[in-house]
Amino acid sequence: MARKQRAPTGSSGQEIDLTPMLDVVFILLIFFIVTAQFIKEPGVAISRPDVDNKSQAKPLAILIAINANDEVYIDKKMIPMVEVGFTIKELRTDNPRGEIVVQADVNSSAEAMVEVMEAINRIDGATVINISAKTNS
Repeated sequence: MARKQRAPTGSSGQEIDLTPMLDVVFILLIFFIVTAQFIKEPGVAISRPDVDNKSQAKPLAILIAINANDEVYIDKKMIPMVEVGFTIKELRTDNPRGEIVVQADVNSSAEAMVEVMEAINRIDGATVINISAKTNS
């Protein structure tokens, strides 16, 4: 009499399908990428002045950087002073609730910062303009 051989448990005939688990993992990954808030960088090295104020702007701010040579950078691109208002207006359509933050280098002139602030006020006079600085801590 011949004996029947049993297949060991967990043999290839009873494999677990991992496709639904991978689908869930990919959906979670996409969810976290979409909802993440990324920190924006001005695109140029700025040496900010020291202050005692510790309030911080929201992470979805529109960053404007003025370097020591009075060059204006928005979204890592150098923008001529005459186009600052137009660029801010374009960014406002994409981010209407974003705060405007100006990062001026310690060695930049006050005239450059005033010109940028006037360009912002020409676009929207009710906009609050935040000046970025380092804290003394």
